[in-house]
Amino acid sequence: MTDDLRKAYDFATADLDPPFAVIDVDAFFANAADLVHRANGTPIRLASKSVRVRALLDEVLARPGFRGVMGFSLAEAIWLVRHGIDDVLIGYPTVDRSALLELAADEDLASRITLMIDDVAHLDFVASVLGSDHPVLRVCVDIDTSWQPFGLHIGARRSPIRTPDQAVALARAVVGRPGFKLVGLMTYEAQIAGLPDLNPVVRWMKSRSAAEIASRRAEVVAAVQAVMPLEFVNAGGTGSLETSGAGREVTELTAGSGLFAPALFDGYRSFHPRPAAAFALPVVRRPGPRVATLFSGGYAASGPAGRSRLPSPYLPAGLVTTVSEGAGEVQTPVRGVVADELRVGDRVWMRHAKAGEMCERFDVVHLVSGDQLVATVPTYRGEGHTFG
Repeated sequence: MTDDLRKAYDFATADLDPPFAVIDVDAFFANAADLVHRANGTPIRLASKSVRVRALLDEVLARPGFRGVMGFSLAEAIWLVRHGIDDVLIGYPTVDRSALLELAADEDLASRITLMIDDVAHLDFVASVLGSDHPVLRVCVDIDTSWQPFGLHIGARRSPIRTPDQAVALARAVVGRPGFKLVGLMTYEAQIAGLPDLNPVVRWMKSRSAAEIASRRAEVVAAVQAVMPLEFVNAGGTGSLETSGAGREVTELTAGSGLFAPALFDGYRSFHPRPAAAFALPVVRRPGPRVATLFSGGYAASGPAGRSRLPSPYLPAGLVTTVSEGAGEVQTPVRGVVADELRVGDRVWMRHAKAGEMCERFDVVHLVSGDQLVATVPTYRGEGHTFG
């Protein structure tokens, strides 16, 4: 199977010179359908940073089961809305003054973009930029969902808002400020959604954490709803759709990485997406037996430094990067018995550890179906934007 896939990718892209990236659209849309199935009727807000290709965002949003975008910066949200996306929730607070000025100057933008906050300081910052009489801006409160047993902190360090009392205090602060409208709450369970679950200890942690979050989130939502009726309650990520969607108070889920199915998702046993994103590197050296050296390839993913954040050889099967060099800016040695079959000029197909971060390295992605190249579309970078 993997040999057939390699032959298909090589044939479809025979006229291209690597390095370049491809998206297998058959796998991509199969993954989209699986996300909808796992969401079990709850709409999915598409995480744009996990894709970073407008053409693919548009394709997914046109499918039943997906509704709205989770953006990662205000500048990106403005750009997406100006290109036809009608609902963007920004996943992180912003202190981008020029983008705030642009948002406040356009009534249509302000009606389609929701800012994220978790502190009165965020409201103060917006007011310091826009003045006290700015147009009404939509805001969502980020609720911390880390698990904190025995004084530990397991999960992402995001919002300081954990309890119903804290959430109500911030909600009242929003309601009491002219120029702001509280429309939603967000809970992102990083320790469940983003952590592989092959380890039984991790599975135990996820189960305990999910139970704690479910109880606390329901209390927080009920308390805030008493202050201001909410338009939405957002939760989850690709790795937690089932558990996040089980809460009756949750009105929408977020997912995106599961579309590309990067290498970090190989460690999940609860779902099995098809690898849909890959990049080709050329063999430029044969320094010895069972070793081939590829040009470029040092596309490390964000997160704690380690081998899990490096790209991994995909096709042909049986290759690994070397411990001493890993993936480098100008060369990436790979080793394995199959390396002896590689010649200078051949291709090795790699997978990125994460999803949309691969697109920061390429101006375009080539869409393939079977052994056919069906389209070439620009990434955010190819359209002149990185938003990082």
